Amino acid sequence: MAAAKNKYSVILPTYNERRNLPIIIWLIQRTFNQEKLDWEVIIVDDGSPDGTLEIAKQLQKLYGPEHIVLKPRQGKLGLGTAYVHGLKHTTGNFVIIMDADFSHHPKFIPEMIRIQKETDADIVTGTRYASRGDIKGGVYGWDLFRKFTSRTANLIADVMLMPGVSDLTGSFRLYKKAVLEKVILNTESKGYSFQMEMMVRAKAMGYKVSECPITFVDRVYGESKLGGSEIVDYLKGVLSLWVKV
Repeated sequence: MAAAKNKYSVILPTYNERRNLPIIIWLIQRTFNQEKLDWEVIIVDDGSPDGTLEIAKQLQKLYGPEHIVLKPRQGKLGLGTAYVHGLKHTTGNFVIIMDADFSHHPKFIPEMIRIQKETDADIVTGTRYASRGDIKGGVYGWDLFRKFTSRTANLIADVMLMPGVSDLTGSFRLYKKAVLEKVILNTESKGYSFQMEMMVRAKAMGYKVSECPITFVDRVYGESKLGGSEIVDYLKGVLSLWVKV
């Protein structure tokens, strides 16, 4: 009996990504089509005032509703809840979560898929801070403060939580859908520490995690959504997980 064909669902939360969305969707569809893979993108727009949803509707007409699925919400409800909302509407047996602002390039998706097949990992997480063969992770476009903040955040989490993952705050990941559904049910954070908690919970639940080096590029258009309050929330999240997990 032939094995069932894999399908990959990309959950793409958006807020004011009008200028980025057409290009990132074009790159995603090109990547999957070149690899001859079955795919869909779930766009979860949180009431963007810049017309992101109107652009998404045009992209749906261009690529077809079987590939572009629109599941908008009325307001900014947090990244964690966007993934929960998007996950309900996925039809693939693998789910990819990534940002819509080019900080995550779709060109790394085939390598993530290859690593998943090679290792039978439950999760493949993109890392800015490790290498694999000739591929090296890295960060471009950040000033020294942003680099220091990210490195320090990962170091604090690594020392306190010991997850065995080099990039705990990264948000470019490939999950087996069944695994993501279980992990997300146990995750309490909704903001910046959401990604970190997802990984710590997954490791605590015994799931196998592999890493894929990626290059992270600061957003092309628009402003970064990371501020002082997010950093404070992150540190609170680390302490909370240290107590609970």
